[in-house]
Amino acid sequence: MSRHLKRLPAPTTWKLPRKTHKFVTKPLPGKHKIAEMIPLTLLIRDYLHYCDNAREAKKIVCSGDVKIDGVVVREVKQGVGLMDVVSFEKLGEHYRILLDRNGKLVPVKITADEAKWKLVRVEDKTTQKKGITQLNLHDGRNILVEKPNEYRTWDTLKIEIPSQKIMNRFGFEIGNVCYFIGGKHVGEIGTIAGQEVVSASRPNVVYLKEGFSTIKEKVFVVGIKVPEIKLPEVRVV
Repeated sequence: MSRHLKRLPAPTTWKLPRKTHKFVTKPLPGKHKIAEMIPLTLLIRDYLHYCDNAREAKKIVCSGDVKIDGVVVREVKQGVGLMDVVSFEKLGEHYRILLDRNGKLVPVKITADEAKWKLVRVEDKTTQKKGITQLNLHDGRNILVEKPNEYRTWDTLKIEIPSQKIMNRFGFEIGNVCYFIGGKHVGEIGTIAGQEVVSASRPNVVYLKEGFSTIKEKVFVVGIKVPEIKLPEVRVV
């Protein structure tokens, strides 16, 4: 597998100029797919403008002042993806990675209290030894639970980081608030009105109270009455 990545074929979810330089930092394989994460170099240099070049970004990360989901990272090629929380301890600044209405991954500034938790979607449930149930989450992490019937696939969990303690559950249910992570309405908020389970290879369809529908994989529940997360600001041109 190549260690290099040119800017022109870089993922469309990255917000970067394509023709100013030839190459861009390629994130290391990790918990997110390459199109669903951005490397720390890009975040620190091009998004937040904390430095001018990749060498300075590396010094910032290697200093041990950068945390992802509450854990110190020292690898500048580490990728951060949807719902990840990035903290800069010395600056006292915290960001949650979300998708804007153009489908671009962007950091959204949050408070220190908000940086203590994150939202994760249950992608799958598996049974381990002695009948213990494991929840497999969208960001690659796994959580063992004692009461498996309380959690279902496509539910969203609000977990404490880095302990992974479950603070709340937002079920994939009618009336709950969701966030779109793909499609025409990416980056917007909607309310679930119902769903159609398709007994075929086609994906299930979710209907929204706003008057449109989308496939289930693009829906991320983020709250019951109101969203738990702050959305990226929309610039008015």
